[in-house]
Amino acid sequence: MATGTLPRITSAQQVVSPFVVHSACIPDQITQFEIAALLSLRNRARHIEQQIANAEESIRARLGAGAAVEAGEHTAEVKESFRRNVSWKDVVIRLADRLYGEDRGEAYCANVLQNTEPQRTVSLILQ
Repeated sequence: MATGTLPRITSAQQVVSPFVVHSACIPDQITQFEIAALLSLRNRARHIEQQIANAEESIRARLGAGAAVEAGEHTAEVKESFRRNVSWKDVVIRLADRLYGEDRGEAYCANVLQNTEPQRTVSLILQ
């Protein structure tokens, strides 16, 4: 296994990928460096995704607890919404029309929707 390391890149530098798309019919040999680079990128992406999730949860929790946002260019707020799942509505209207007679499906769906408990959704809005 190759033990090459990837160079550290500052934000001002451009990332040069070792992965080049070849148009030749004969495939080049896949190097250990390419495999190691891909594995490193996957690990880095997983690590960054976890850091993002942790940072979002921290900000969401603090906003929910009443923390103020420092004045400046960016804003952060928690948006709360309640939604009733109605993806089934068109199918149920057709079925209710068939079972209970024409034009009864809308009334049936309105009754079901009225008696459905809404689901709470909390979103973090950053600008």
